[in-house]
Amino acid sequence: MSVSRKHFTHKYIRLFAAALCAGSLLPGAAIHACASAPSAAELLLQTNRSLPVQSDEIPGWPAGPVTGAESAILMEAQTGTILYSKNIHQREYPASTTKILTTLIAAEQCQMDEIVTFSHDAVFDTPWDSSHIAMDVGQELTMEQCLNAILIRSANEVCYAVAEHITGTTNWQVFSDIMNERAAELGCLNSHFSNPNGLPADDHYTTAYDLAMIGRGFFANEMLCKITLAPRIDFPPTDKLPQGKLENNHMEIIPGGTYAYEYLVGCKTGYTDDARSCLVSCAEKNGMKLICVVMKDEAPYHYRDTISLFEYGFSNFEKVYVSQTETRYNIDNTGLFYSGNDIFGSSQPFLSLNKDDFIILPRTISFEDVESSISYETADANQAAVITYAYQGLNLGSVRVDFTVSGDDSSIFDMPSGPEETSEKEDGHIVFVNVTVIIIGCAVLGGALLIWLIIHIILKNYNISPRSGRRSWRKRNRHRRRRARKHKDYDF
Repeated sequence: MSVSRKHFTHKYIRLFAAALCAGSLLPGAAIHACASAPSAAELLLQTNRSLPVQSDEIPGWPAGPVTGAESAILMEAQTGTILYSKNIHQREYPASTTKILTTLIAAEQCQMDEIVTFSHDAVFDTPWDSSHIAMDVGQELTMEQCLNAILIRSANEVCYAVAEHITGTTNWQVFSDIMNERAAELGCLNSHFSNPNGLPADDHYTTAYDLAMIGRGFFANEMLCKITLAPRIDFPPTDKLPQGKLENNHMEIIPGGTYAYEYLVGCKTGYTDDARSCLVSCAEKNGMKLICVVMKDEAPYHYRDTISLFEYGFSNFEKVYVSQTETRYNIDNTGLFYSGNDIFGSSQPFLSLNKDDFIILPRTISFEDVESSISYETADANQAAVITYAYQGLNLGSVRVDFTVSGDDSSIFDMPSGPEETSEKEDGHIVFVNVTVIIIGCAVLGGALLIWLIIHIILKNYNISPRSGRRSWRKRNRHRRRRARKHKDYDF
C-alpha cells in the first residue's frame, strides 16, 4: 500500500471513528436534555406554588405551607372558620369529589336496604375507560352497597343508577337539580352540578370553599366517613349478581396506604385530565375537626399537601371555649342584664353563655384581640342572643346566650346551695339579672297601682258633694212620706 493510499485509509478511519463517537454521544446528550426539561405536571406545580395564599396576608395570622394546588382551603368543621385560603372561590372541575354530594343526598333520602336496579342507560352511558365496577343491565345492589361502590371504587355507573333510583327517571338533569338545591342549602356560592359522578362537562364546576361546605355535611355522617376508610368492597354473589364484587380502595391516604394519615376521618379523591388531582378530606385531633380541600394538584402531592395543611392547622390553632374565657363582655345597653354579680350575691343566672360553644383562635393572637358583635335575632326559643367573634373581618365562630330558667338550670329565684355555687357566679363568665332595676321598677309600678286603686274607690263611693248629698236625702224623705200617706188612705 502506498503512503498516499495509507494516508487516505487512515483519514477515513478517523472520520468514521469520529462519526461513531459523535453518534454514541448524541443519544446521551439528548437523554440528558430531556431529563433536564420539566414535564407539564412539574410546570403546573411550579406555577401553583408561586400563587399567593390569601390567608397569609392577614396581619398576625400564622403563615401557611406552600402547596402545589391551584386552590386549597382548610376549614374547621363546626364553626366554618377558614384557617387557610388559596383561591378558595375560583371555579374548578371537581372530578369524582362530586360524589360526596351524591352519596350525601342518597344517605339522606334513602334507606340502606333499598334495592337499586341497573338500567341500560346507567351501564352504557358510563365511559368504559372511566372508573366503574362493571355492573350489567338488570343487576341489583342494595343502597348501602351502592354507597360503598361509589366512595371506595368511585364507580360512575353506580352513581347513575342511584340518581335514577332517587328520581325515577334516566334524565340526569332531574337529579342535578336536586344536587344544586342541596348544595345551596349547604352554603355553596359558586357551584353548578350537571351529573352525579363528576365526569367532564363545561357546566359542572365548583370551588374549594363550596366543596368544604359540602364536606361539613358529608363528614358529619359517620356511616359515610367509615365507608371511605374501608380497604375494599366485597359483595357476596346473589341471583342478580352471580359473581359478586371484590374491589380494592386505591386512595393512598387511608389506613394502610402509602400516605396514611393517622387522624383521618374520611376522604374522597378525584381525577380527570382537566381537573387534575383533587382531594377532599377530614381529620380530627384533640377534639378539633378540620376539613381540607385541594384542587388542581398533581399526584402524589395532593396527599402531601393535604397532610401539610392538616399539620399546619393542628399546630397553629386551638379551640377556645368562650364561657371559660369571656370576662369583658356585657349587655349593659339593655339596662336589664349585666356581666358580674348581682347586688345580693345570691341570685342565680337568668342568661348564660353556652358552655359547649367555642371559637377557633390562632395561637399567635390573644382573645382580647378579637372583635365581637351581638344579635338578638335567633330562631331558637331557648336563646336570647348570639355573640359572633371575628378577627380582621374573618369569622372565628359564635356563642349562644341561653335562657337558663328551665330544666336542670338555675333560675333567678333559687337560693345558692353553698360556697361553691357562689364562687361560680364570681367567675364573671355568666350573665345575671340586674335585681336593682327590677326591684325599683316593681316598687314604682306597685305604688302607682295602689294609688290608682284608692282613688278609684273614693271616686266610686264619694263622688258627690255634701250639699248635693243633703238635697238628695230630703228628696228621699219626701218620697217616703207621700208613699206613707197613700198607703194610709187605702188602709181598711
